[in-house]
Order: sequence, then C-alpha cells, then structure tokens
Amino acid sequence: MSRRSLSLRVSGLVLMIGAALAGMVITGMWSLSQTRWTSHLDHAERAGILLHHTLTRGAAPPEGVTVTPLAEIDANAAAVGNFSLVSGLPKPRYVTLAPILPDGTGGEGIELAVISDGLQYRVADLPSRPGQRPEETLGQLTRLMARYCSHPQIIARSGESGWQRVEAPGVWGCEAAPRDLRLPAIALALITLGVFFTRVTGTAAQFSDFAQALATRRRLGGPESYETEGPAELRAIVDAVNAYLEDEREQLAKRAVVLSGVSHDLGTPATRLRLRSALIEDEALRGKFEADIDKMTAIIESALTYTRAELSVEDPRQLSLSALVEALVDDYQDMGHPVTLARVEPMVLRGGRSLFSARRGAQVIEGAHRILVTARPVSIQRAISNLVDNALKYGRRAELHLEATADTATIIVEDESGLRSTEQIEALMAPFRRGANARSSDGTGLGLSIVSTIAMLHGGTLRFETAPKGLRAVLTIQRA
Repeated sequence: MSRRSLSLRVSGLVLMIGAALAGMVITGMWSLSQTRWTSHLDHAERAGILLHHTLTRGAAPPEGVTVTPLAEIDANAAAVGNFSLVSGLPKPRYVTLAPILPDGTGGEGIELAVISDGLQYRVADLPSRPGQRPEETLGQLTRLMARYCSHPQIIARSGESGWQRVEAPGVWGCEAAPRDLRLPAIALALITLGVFFTRVTGTAAQFSDFAQALATRRRLGGPESYETEGPAELRAIVDAVNAYLEDEREQLAKRAVVLSGVSHDLGTPATRLRLRSALIEDEALRGKFEADIDKMTAIIESALTYTRAELSVEDPRQLSLSALVEALVDDYQDMGHPVTLARVEPMVLRGGRSLFSARRGAQVIEGAHRILVTARPVSIQRAISNLVDNALKYGRRAELHLEATADTATIIVEDESGLRSTEQIEALMAPFRRGANARSSDGTGLGLSIVSTIAMLHGGTLRFETAPKGLRAVLTIQRA
C-alpha cells in the first residue's frame, strides 16, 4: 500500500505559508539585530564625544567610562611612546596610535593610543568631512572600537596634562556588544531553503521515477501495475495508468484468444482438406491445394506470433548478443543459405599521455568481443531471423554486422536486392503489407511488423538504409 501524502495544491499552499513565515522571522531577526547594533554603536560614539570634553576640559566622564591617571612609571613609558610597557594592559597588546588634532577654535589636541588584545584599528578609514570637530573624530574612533569583540583601553593626554587610562568595558568592550542575530538568520534561511529544495526536488523525482519506470516497462518486463508514494495527483495518474494497462492487457488477451480459437477451429478443416487433397491424382493441382493450406495456417501462426510479441510474455535477461548472432548464422549456413557474419573490427582503446612520453598509448582488442545486452532471447532471435529471411527472399544473400556503444547494440543485415528505395521497404513494416513479388514468394506480410514491435519492446528502432548492392536493415536495441 502506498503511503498517503498531501496533494500538490495543499503542499504548495503549506510551502508558501511556511516560506512567508520563515521570511518574516528572518527579516525580524535581521532588523532587530541591525537596530541593536546601530543603537550600540551610536551609544559608543556619544561616549567618545563626551570623553573628549572629559580629557580636554576636565568634565565628568560619561556613564560607563572610567578615567584614571597613570602611575609615574607608566606615564614615563607613555611619554616616550612605549605604550606596550604600561602596566595593566590586556595581552596580547596591539597598539593603535590615533592623535586627535585641535580644531581652529584654539582648543588643545589629544595624544592618544588604543591598546587592544585582538587587533589594530584602521583609523585611516575613519569617516571625515571638512570642518569636522575633534570630539566628532574621537566619537568615530570609539564607534570603530565598538564594532569588534575586544577589550581595548585608551592611554591619552590633552596638551601638557598628565597621562590617563580610559576604560569602558560596558560601552565598547566585547561584553557590551548586543547579540548578533544575523548569522542565525542566515542559518535559518539556508535551512528553510534546504527544506523547500528537498521537498520540491523529492516530489519532482517521484514523477520522474514513475515516468522512467513506465518508459522501460515493456523493455525490462515491468510489473502489471504500479504503486508509488507521492502527492495525490501522482497517485491519481498511477491509478489511471494501471487501469489503462489492465484494459490493454485484456484487449490483447482477447485478441490472442480469438486468434488461438480461429487457429484451433481451422485446424480440423485444414487437416480434412489435406487428407482429401491426397486423393487428388493431379500432382500439380494437389500441390496448389497443399500450398494454399500451408499459407492459411502460416497466416494464423504469424498473427499469433505478432500478438505474443505485443503481449511481451517473455522475461528479459542478460545474454551475449554476439554469441546469439553467431549461432544463428551457423544454423543458416548448415542449411546451405548464403548468410555470413562480417568480421568484427578490433577495438582500439586510447590511453592518455604519460609524464615520460608525449605519445598516447593504445591497446587493440582483437576478435568478436562479447556484446552483452538485457533482452528477450527468443524475441531477438525471431527478429533477426525475419530480417535474414527477408534478405534471402528479396536479395539472394545476407551479410550480418554487429556494432555496439555503451548504451545500444545494433544488428545490421545487408542484402543484394538491387534497386529498392527505403520508402518502399519501410512501407512493408505495416501489418499484412507485402512486396511486389508477393505472388512469387512465400510470406504473410507480418515479418517486418514483428521485427518493429520487438525493437520497440527493447527500447530501439528498425530502419532501412541504402547499401552498395541493395538495402541494409538496421535493428538497434538498448543494452540495459
């Protein structure tokens, strides 16, 4: 029993609602993270602006910022530029020099160094504009410091005042940074995309798998009915196909029953006619009677063969096509028929160039290498025999060729029928169509129809080409 699932309409609606909800959540997470970070950076920038007033005018430090004077030994190290020797700094110590120049109003500048345990700051990239005030520059610096997860300290002095240590872990330190939800939002977007992609491709694969199974049903001896998992629409298609296959089997079975009944019913009168024809003293007349009886029974047997080919009652299996053709040619030769198998050309396998030689290596495989195919052996043998019989009937002799690729195998039967267009011979592939010499040769007009049907059952084709001395029948089948 197939597992029930939602229809495409319902599952599509669910996917659309899920995509909308996921998009709203992702957008909300991203927007919230952006808002939090903007607020955090703005707070750090305002603290930097107020810090400038603290360092230059002696104002109270902003909230969360601690300003303490350096000890004498540390101040001496800072005065000569050895900021890394100042005690109490984070390790490792990365020093960024960022002096704040005075503006045109006569204010004092600030000597300033930022010591971080994680990085040096790219102060050259700080935004600036004409007429930008020094406190704005310091605000841009503290905003830059707040962007990164670090534990920086500022060593600074204004004019001739003493060196001071500025700490603000709650403003621009790593612990002050808000939780960034952008990476989780990206992860959620990727997970959502993966779920949707898996769902869509999985549904598409169910349709593709069923189409592939249906396409190879007759060639590989598929089941009489199909069961599949998937949306309701796919199950409805499968049910319709199963119903169609059942009707097709019933029609073919009825046709076979009718033909079998006709063959059985004609058997008794045909036998009586044959017995009565034995009483005819005129040998020529008796021969005509017997020929008509044989032709009548041959027509019925050919029709039965054609119907059995449509039913494809034979199970496919792996076989050596080259061995089958060789045995068939031997049988014809034993009966004295001019049937030959052309020499199989050796296969040349080309290799790549080596490091020690510019020449490409090559290996030659001589002889009729095995051509393995998955096919119905009796059907394939019947198809080749019909082509050979046609070649002998219309072209006096038959020469067989074998060719193969990775996907297909081809049997070529070439005759010496003289001038005969491919259009004429392809017209004979219709059931009960016979050539111009039908009156002078035996046949029922189903030979090529049977070959064409067998080729179709093996995923191949039957076509005709012009040969140097006649025509060439090309039977191509799938190898697997």
